[in-house]
Amino acid sequence: MAAKRKSWREKLADSKDLPKVAPIGGKMTLRWGTGTMVIAAPREVDEVMRKVPKGRLVTINEIRNCLAKKHRATIGCPMTTGIFAWIAAHAANEAEANGAKRITPYWRTLKSGGELNPKYPGGIPNLKNRLEAEGHRILKKGTRYLVADFQQALAKL
Repeated sequence: MAAKRKSWREKLADSKDLPKVAPIGGKMTLRWGTGTMVIAAPREVDEVMRKVPKGRLVTINEIRNCLAKKHRATIGCPMTTGIFAWIAAHAANEAEANGAKRITPYWRTLKSGGELNPKYPGGIPNLKNRLEAEGHRILKKGTRYLVADFQQALAKL
């Protein structure tokens, strides 16, 4: 018999022995230099995403910086922070589908450069609707969708 798949909320709650701070090593030193990197727990990424108020935005890089500061590390892991934000988005969508009213506002979390993340629940149409409802203007550049003047709307974390 196949194992039951974990729900998004179960994945979000699974800390997997995280957070961990480790030296930046291997190929990562070419891009990030030396120092330490924090691999935050999924819940920590979700916590930062939850702090972004209506009308404000955050990018993955701001989340990484916030987590690095919290753990006194040089950088936040670029790979896991993005993955955990994606899990938080799906967990929020799952909670909303089950009737929750207060969910993590994942649509306010952008990729670097102010780009909407098409991998978030509902894709671009859902994100665009939610962001426009909060007063943001969405621009299409090639195949990408960006929030106009997103820097002015960045939340102070």
